[in-house]
Amino acid sequence: MKIRVGFGFDVHRLEDGLPMTIGGVKVPFERGWVAHSDGDVLIHAICDALLGAANMRDIGFHFPDNSDEFKGIDSKRLLARTVDIIASKGYSVGNVDCTIALQKPKLMPLIPLMEQTLAQVMGVDDDCVSVKASTTEKLGFEGKGEGGTAYAVALIQKD
Repeated sequence: MKIRVGFGFDVHRLEDGLPMTIGGVKVPFERGWVAHSDGDVLIHAICDALLGAANMRDIGFHFPDNSDEFKGIDSKRLLARTVDIIASKGYSVGNVDCTIALQKPKLMPLIPLMEQTLAQVMGVDDDCVSVKASTTEKLGFEGKGEGGTAYAVALIQKD
């Protein structure tokens, strides 16, 4: 079995009155992501980690933010397509570990649903997806409530 590891990162600004989706789950909050798609930073970081592990460029290459095709798209669709893209080279998802940095809202109650949603989209067991949330102790743009950041590591495998 051949295994590879990739790292992903994404960041989006927050603005009043916009929707917030994280890990494929709608998050009740008065602020949301400024983005071309639905702005799901967690899914975008996972896509980059998977694509990087397969040495298949990045999310912007496959889903450009100047394309009308991806305007307002549900990022779960991007993740499903990313899994198909890496499968074209014979890879499947082994596991994903990710962290979102966001001062507010508190995400702990939503994390199990995020893990289940992400696992379902990627076609893996729930145990293969780990989502963690952290504040930045009121430091930086995340701590000031200006935006959020997501980091992901993915292991892919080929039999």
